[in-house]
Amino acid sequence: MARVKRAVNAHKKRREILEQASGYRGQRSRLYRKAKEQTLHSATYNYRDRKVRKSDFRRLWIQRINAAARANGMTYNRLIQGLGLAGVEVDRRMLAELAVNDAPAFAALVEVAKGALPKDVNAPAAS
Repeated sequence: MARVKRAVNAHKKRREILEQASGYRGQRSRLYRKAKEQTLHSATYNYRDRKVRKSDFRRLWIQRINAAARANGMTYNRLIQGLGLAGVEVDRRMLAELAVNDAPAFAALVEVAKGALPKDVNAPAAS
């Protein structure tokens, strides 16, 4: 039976790891052991941050909506409550897009939300 030499497979595996690590800094792109360790860490960061990205964007959308709502004399939570009562099905991503790129349309949605809220909610708190 012929002897199996593993040099070809080993070199291929190492070359693939080093190609994956090609943009890394210093030894992490040149030395196999460091590159392998860094690509494993990079994969875990990548997996984790794909999940985190969703909440980051939602947080950004809420900040943009809140800023635009306050510019129109309303708070974020009152706006969302009013839109829900009015039956307007616009998600936060679309609301943020309107707030940034189409201020008149966003202002119209704020007016719809104000109209749908109970009147005592719109009134300022008596002090």
